[in-house]
Amino acid sequence: MPKHSKPRSGSKQFWPRKRAKRIYPDISFNQSFLSAHEVKPMTFAGWKVGMTHVQYVDNNPKSPTYNQIITKPVTVVETPSLFVCALRFYSHSPYGLKILGEMWSDIKYKNLKRKIKKESEKKFDIEKSKKDITDVRLVVHTIPEKSGVGKKKPELFEVCLGGSDINEKIKYAQSVLGKELDIKDVFSDGETIDVTGITKGHGFTGPVKRFGIKIQTRKDEQHHRHAGTKGQERPGRQRWQVPMPGQYGFFRRTELNKKILKIVDKPDTVIPKGGFLNYGIPKSRLIVIEGSLPGPAKRLIMIRKAMRAKKRPQPVEIKYISTESKQGV
Repeated sequence: MPKHSKPRSGSKQFWPRKRAKRIYPDISFNQSFLSAHEVKPMTFAGWKVGMTHVQYVDNNPKSPTYNQIITKPVTVVETPSLFVCALRFYSHSPYGLKILGEMWSDIKYKNLKRKIKKESEKKFDIEKSKKDITDVRLVVHTIPEKSGVGKKKPELFEVCLGGSDINEKIKYAQSVLGKELDIKDVFSDGETIDVTGITKGHGFTGPVKRFGIKIQTRKDEQHHRHAGTKGQERPGRQRWQVPMPGQYGFFRRTELNKKILKIVDKPDTVIPKGGFLNYGIPKSRLIVIEGSLPGPAKRLIMIRKAMRAKKRPQPVEIKYISTESKQGV
Protein backbone atom coordinates (compact mmCIF):
# COMPACT_ATOMS: atom_id res chain seq x y z
CA MET A 1 0.00 0.00 0.00
CA PRO A 2 1.15 3.56 -0.62
CA LYS A 3 2.43 5.48 2.36
CA HIS A 4 -0.16 7.86 3.76
CA SER A 5 1.06 11.00 5.52
CA LYS A 6 -0.12 14.54 6.08
CA PRO A 7 0.82 17.49 8.23
CA ARG A 8 -0.62 17.45 11.73
CA SER A 9 -3.82 19.44 12.13
CA GLY A 10 -4.38 22.04 14.82
CA SER A 11 -2.06 24.52 16.46
CA LYS A 12 0.18 23.74 19.45
CA GLN A 13 0.91 27.43 20.01
CA PHE A 14 -1.47 27.80 22.96
CA TRP A 15 -1.02 24.40 24.55
CA PRO A 16 -1.37 23.36 27.33
CA ARG A 17 -4.39 25.46 28.27
CA LYS A 18 -3.71 26.03 31.94
CA ARG A 19 -3.83 28.92 34.37
CA ALA A 20 -1.05 31.47 34.45
CA LYS A 21 1.39 31.31 37.36
CA ARG A 22 0.45 34.77 38.62
CA ILE A 23 -2.02 37.54 37.84
CA TYR A 24 0.56 39.72 36.09
CA PRO A 25 3.01 38.29 33.52
CA ASP A 26 6.76 38.27 33.23
CA ILE A 27 8.65 39.60 30.20
CA SER A 28 11.49 37.92 28.31
CA PHE A 29 13.85 39.28 25.67
CA ASN A 30 16.34 37.95 23.17
CA GLN A 31 19.86 39.02 24.14
CA SER A 32 20.71 40.02 20.57
CA PHE A 33 17.62 42.24 20.52
CA LEU A 34 18.69 43.98 23.74
CA SER A 35 22.20 44.56 22.42
CA ALA A 36 20.84 46.42 19.38
CA HIS A 37 19.27 49.18 21.53
CA GLU A 38 20.56 51.99 23.68
CA VAL A 39 21.02 51.68 27.43
CA LYS A 40 17.57 52.31 28.87
CA PRO A 41 14.62 50.26 30.20
CA MET A 42 12.89 48.08 27.61
CA THR A 43 9.67 47.41 29.54
CA PHE A 44 6.98 49.36 31.33
CA ALA A 45 3.73 48.42 33.06
CA GLY A 46 0.28 49.90 33.49
CA TRP A 47 -3.25 49.04 34.53
CA LYS A 48 -5.84 48.48 31.83
CA VAL A 49 -8.53 51.15 32.18
CA GLY A 50 -11.02 50.56 29.38
CA MET A 51 -11.80 51.19 25.73
CA THR A 52 -13.07 54.08 23.63
CA HIS A 53 -12.61 55.25 20.04
CA VAL A 54 -10.58 57.98 18.35
CA GLN A 55 -10.36 59.66 14.97
CA TYR A 56 -6.97 60.45 13.47
CA VAL A 57 -5.32 61.15 10.14
CA ASP A 58 -4.03 57.98 8.49
CA ASN A 59 -0.28 58.45 7.88
CA ASN A 60 0.38 55.10 6.18
CA PRO A 61 1.31 55.78 2.52
CA LYS A 62 0.32 52.23 1.51
CA SER A 63 -3.16 52.50 3.01
CA PRO A 64 -6.19 53.23 0.76
CA THR A 65 -7.28 55.82 3.34
CA TYR A 66 -3.96 57.70 3.30
CA ASN A 67 -4.31 61.32 4.51
CA GLN A 68 -7.96 60.70 5.41
CA ILE A 69 -9.56 60.78 8.86
CA ILE A 70 -10.28 57.24 10.08
CA THR A 71 -11.99 55.92 13.23
CA LYS A 72 -10.31 53.24 15.34
CA PRO A 73 -11.09 51.50 18.65
CA VAL A 74 -8.42 52.12 21.28
CA THR A 75 -7.52 50.86 24.76
CA VAL A 76 -6.60 53.29 27.52
CA VAL A 77 -3.87 52.21 29.96
CA GLU A 78 -2.93 54.11 33.11
CA THR A 79 0.85 54.23 33.55
CA PRO A 80 2.00 55.92 36.75
CA SER A 81 5.73 55.94 37.41
CA LEU A 82 7.62 52.83 38.57
CA PHE A 83 9.98 52.88 41.55
CA VAL A 84 13.42 51.27 41.08
CA CYS A 85 13.87 49.45 44.38
CA ALA A 86 16.82 47.16 43.54
CA LEU A 87 19.48 46.11 41.04
CA ARG A 88 19.99 42.45 40.23
CA PHE A 89 23.31 41.22 38.81
CA TYR A 90 23.65 38.08 36.70
CA SER A 91 26.41 35.88 35.29
CA HIS A 92 26.28 33.23 32.58
CA SER A 93 26.45 29.57 33.61
CA PRO A 94 25.98 26.24 31.78
CA TYR A 95 22.40 26.23 33.07
CA GLY A 96 21.50 29.78 32.09
CA LEU A 97 21.72 33.04 34.01
CA LYS A 98 22.80 32.83 37.64
CA ILE A 99 22.10 35.56 40.21
CA LEU A 100 25.33 36.93 41.69
CA GLY A 101 23.81 39.46 44.06
CA GLU A 102 21.44 42.37 44.57
CA MET A 103 21.52 45.99 45.72
CA TRP A 104 18.37 47.30 47.45
CA SER A 105 17.16 50.78 48.27
CA ASP A 106 14.72 51.89 50.96
CA ILE A 107 11.13 50.67 50.46
CA LYS A 108 8.14 52.20 52.22
CA TYR A 109 5.65 49.37 51.59
CA LYS A 110 5.37 47.03 54.60
CA ASN A 111 4.01 44.14 52.56
CA LEU A 112 7.07 44.29 50.30
CA LYS A 113 9.52 44.69 53.19
CA ARG A 114 8.51 41.34 54.65
CA LYS A 115 9.05 39.67 51.29
CA ILE A 116 12.51 41.06 50.57
CA LYS A 117 13.90 41.46 54.09
CA LYS A 118 16.50 38.69 53.70
CA GLU A 119 17.63 39.86 50.27
CA SER A 120 18.00 43.50 51.31
CA GLU A 121 20.23 42.59 54.27
CA LYS A 122 22.86 41.05 51.99
CA LYS A 123 25.49 43.46 50.69
CA PHE A 124 26.89 43.05 47.18
CA ASP A 125 30.29 44.44 46.16
CA ILE A 126 30.23 45.38 42.47
CA GLU A 127 33.99 45.97 42.18
CA LYS A 128 34.92 42.49 43.40
CA SER A 129 32.43 40.74 41.12
CA LYS A 130 32.73 43.02 38.09
CA LYS A 131 34.57 40.40 36.02
CA ASP A 132 31.78 37.88 36.48
CA ILE A 133 28.84 40.24 35.82
CA THR A 134 27.34 39.67 32.35
CA ASP A 135 23.96 41.37 32.82
CA VAL A 136 22.20 43.74 35.19
CA ARG A 137 18.45 44.30 35.52
CA LEU A 138 16.23 46.66 37.44
CA VAL A 139 13.83 45.40 40.09
CA VAL A 140 10.88 47.81 40.16
CA HIS A 141 7.49 48.00 41.80
CA THR A 142 4.32 49.84 40.90
CA ILE A 143 2.93 52.78 42.90
CA PRO A 144 -0.82 52.05 43.27
CA GLU A 145 -1.71 55.23 45.17
CA LYS A 146 -0.81 57.31 42.11
CA SER A 147 -3.48 55.50 40.07
CA GLY A 148 -7.23 55.03 40.20
CA VAL A 149 -7.01 51.25 40.46
CA GLY A 150 -7.85 51.30 44.18
CA LYS A 151 -5.38 48.79 45.65
CA LYS A 152 -2.67 48.86 48.32
CA LYS A 153 -0.18 46.12 47.49
CA PRO A 154 2.23 46.95 44.64
CA GLU A 155 3.47 44.49 42.02
CA LEU A 156 7.18 43.61 41.98
CA PHE A 157 8.98 42.56 38.79
CA GLU A 158 12.16 42.83 36.72
CA VAL A 159 12.92 45.24 33.89
CA CYS A 160 15.61 44.47 31.30
CA LEU A 161 18.03 47.10 30.08
CA GLY A 162 19.10 47.57 26.48
CA GLY A 163 22.69 47.94 25.32
CA SER A 164 25.70 45.67 24.88
CA ASP A 165 28.29 47.39 27.12
CA ILE A 166 27.96 45.99 30.64
CA ASN A 167 29.84 48.95 32.19
CA GLU A 168 27.36 51.43 30.74
CA LYS A 169 24.44 49.31 31.94
CA ILE A 170 25.84 49.18 35.48
CA LYS A 171 26.44 52.93 35.45
CA TYR A 172 22.88 53.63 34.28
CA ALA A 173 21.39 51.18 36.78
CA GLN A 174 23.22 52.83 39.69
CA SER A 175 22.00 56.25 38.56
CA VAL A 176 18.30 55.27 38.71
CA LEU A 177 18.41 53.17 41.91
CA GLY A 178 15.95 54.62 44.41
CA LYS A 179 14.32 56.84 41.77
CA GLU A 180 11.15 56.67 39.69
CA LEU A 181 10.87 55.75 36.00
CA ASP A 182 8.37 57.55 33.80
CA ILE A 183 6.62 56.16 30.72
CA LYS A 184 8.27 58.84 28.58
CA ASP A 185 11.69 57.50 29.61
CA VAL A 186 10.88 54.30 27.74
CA PHE A 187 8.31 54.98 24.98
CA SER A 188 7.19 57.81 22.71
CA ASP A 189 4.15 58.68 20.58
CA GLY A 190 3.68 56.51 17.50
CA GLU A 191 5.97 53.73 18.73
CA THR A 192 5.26 50.07 17.99
CA ILE A 193 5.05 47.83 21.06
CA ASP A 194 4.24 44.31 22.22
CA VAL A 195 1.67 43.92 25.00
CA THR A 196 1.58 40.93 27.38
CA GLY A 197 -1.27 40.30 29.78
CA ILE A 198 -3.32 37.66 31.57
CA THR A 199 -6.65 37.10 29.83
CA LYS A 200 -10.05 37.05 31.51
CA GLY A 201 -10.67 33.77 33.33
CA HIS A 202 -13.74 31.62 32.65
CA GLY A 203 -13.00 28.70 35.00
CA PHE A 204 -13.99 25.14 34.05
CA THR A 205 -15.71 25.06 30.64
CA GLY A 206 -16.76 22.43 28.12
CA PRO A 207 -15.02 21.54 24.83
CA VAL A 208 -17.37 23.66 22.71
CA LYS A 209 -16.36 26.90 24.38
CA ARG A 210 -12.80 25.78 25.09
CA PHE A 211 -11.89 24.48 21.63
CA GLY A 212 -14.73 25.61 19.40
CA ILE A 213 -15.78 22.12 18.27
CA LYS A 214 -19.02 21.44 16.41
CA ILE A 215 -22.27 20.95 18.37
CA GLN A 216 -23.69 17.50 17.66
CA THR A 217 -27.09 16.88 16.04
CA ARG A 218 -30.26 15.60 17.72
CA LYS A 219 -29.48 11.92 16.96
CA ASP A 220 -26.10 11.79 18.70
CA GLU A 221 -27.25 9.97 21.86
CA GLN A 222 -28.78 13.25 23.08
CA HIS A 223 -25.29 14.49 24.04
CA HIS A 224 -24.79 17.57 21.95
CA ARG A 225 -21.92 19.56 23.46
CA HIS A 226 -19.27 16.83 23.53
CA ALA A 227 -16.41 15.67 21.33
CA GLY A 228 -18.09 12.53 20.01
CA THR A 229 -15.49 9.79 19.83
CA LYS A 230 -12.60 9.97 22.28
CA GLY A 231 -10.27 8.02 19.99
CA GLN A 232 -9.61 4.55 18.66
CA GLU A 233 -9.47 1.30 20.66
CA ARG A 234 -5.73 0.77 20.13
CA PRO A 235 -3.50 2.11 21.60
CA GLY A 236 -5.46 1.89 24.82
CA ARG A 237 -5.07 5.48 25.88
CA GLN A 238 -6.58 8.84 25.10
CA ARG A 239 -4.50 11.15 22.94
CA TRP A 240 -3.78 14.72 23.99
CA GLN A 241 -5.31 16.03 20.74
CA VAL A 242 -8.86 15.07 21.88
CA PRO A 243 -10.74 18.22 22.93
CA MET A 244 -11.81 17.81 26.53
CA PRO A 245 -13.36 20.11 29.14
CA GLY A 246 -11.06 21.98 31.49
CA GLN A 247 -9.59 25.35 32.40
CA TYR A 248 -10.41 28.17 29.98
CA GLY A 249 -9.09 31.69 30.29
CA PHE A 250 -6.59 33.26 32.68
CA PHE A 251 -3.89 32.55 30.10
CA ARG A 252 -0.69 34.50 29.48
CA ARG A 253 -0.96 36.02 26.02
CA THR A 254 1.18 38.44 24.00
CA GLU A 255 -0.13 40.66 21.21
CA LEU A 256 2.51 41.86 18.77
CA ASN A 257 2.97 45.17 16.97
CA LYS A 258 0.43 47.35 18.74
CA LYS A 259 0.79 51.11 18.30
CA ILE A 260 0.92 53.89 20.89
CA LEU A 261 -1.23 56.62 19.40
CA LYS A 262 -0.69 59.14 22.18
CA ILE A 263 0.76 59.57 25.66
CA VAL A 264 -1.79 61.72 27.50
CA ASP A 265 -0.45 63.99 30.25
CA LYS A 266 -3.90 65.31 31.23
CA PRO A 267 -6.31 62.40 31.95
CA ASP A 268 -9.34 64.73 31.87
CA THR A 269 -9.14 64.89 28.07
CA VAL A 270 -9.74 61.12 27.79
CA ILE A 271 -11.96 60.24 30.76
CA PRO A 272 -15.60 59.70 29.68
CA LYS A 273 -18.58 61.06 31.57
CA GLY A 274 -19.00 59.08 34.78
CA GLY A 275 -15.55 57.51 34.52
CA PHE A 276 -14.49 54.26 32.91
CA LEU A 277 -16.70 51.22 33.44
CA ASN A 278 -15.32 48.83 36.14
CA TYR A 279 -12.35 51.13 36.73
CA GLY A 280 -13.34 54.62 37.82
CA ILE A 281 -11.37 57.79 37.27
CA PRO A 282 -7.61 57.58 36.49
CA LYS A 283 -5.28 59.94 38.36
CA SER A 284 -2.01 59.81 36.42
CA ARG A 285 -0.61 59.71 32.89
CA LEU A 286 -2.44 57.59 30.30
CA ILE A 287 -1.40 55.98 27.04
CA VAL A 288 -3.80 55.34 24.18
CA ILE A 289 -3.03 52.07 22.34
CA GLU A 290 -4.68 51.13 19.06
CA GLY A 291 -6.91 48.04 19.23
CA SER A 292 -7.84 45.77 22.11
CA LEU A 293 -5.59 44.29 24.81
CA PRO A 294 -5.84 41.04 26.80
CA GLY A 295 -7.38 41.01 30.26
CA PRO A 296 -10.18 42.82 32.10
CA ALA A 297 -10.06 46.30 33.63
CA LYS A 298 -7.74 46.89 36.62
CA ARG A 299 -5.35 44.13 35.50
CA LEU A 300 -1.66 44.95 35.13
CA ILE A 301 -0.27 44.53 31.62
CA MET A 302 3.36 44.61 30.48
CA ILE A 303 4.44 46.80 27.58
CA ARG A 304 7.75 46.09 25.87
CA LYS A 305 9.67 47.23 22.81
CA ALA A 306 8.34 45.48 19.71
CA MET A 307 10.63 42.58 18.79
CA ARG A 308 9.28 42.24 15.23
CA ALA A 309 8.63 45.86 14.36
CA LYS A 310 9.39 46.88 10.76
CA LYS A 311 8.39 50.54 10.93
CA ARG A 312 9.91 53.53 12.66
CA PRO A 313 7.81 55.51 15.17
CA GLN A 314 5.24 57.58 13.29
CA PRO A 315 3.19 59.91 15.53
CA VAL A 316 -0.37 60.39 14.34
CA GLU A 317 -2.51 63.51 14.40
CA ILE A 318 -5.51 62.74 16.61
CA LYS A 319 -8.55 64.81 15.70
CA TYR A 320 -11.08 63.45 18.19
CA ILE A 321 -11.17 61.27 21.33
CA SER A 322 -14.59 60.02 22.41
CA THR A 323 -15.49 61.00 25.98
CA GLU A 324 -19.12 59.90 25.79
CA SER A 325 -20.37 57.82 28.69
CA LYS A 326 -19.60 54.10 28.37
CA GLN A 327 -21.86 53.09 31.28
CA GLY A 328 -24.23 50.31 30.29
CA VAL A 329 -22.68 49.77 26.86
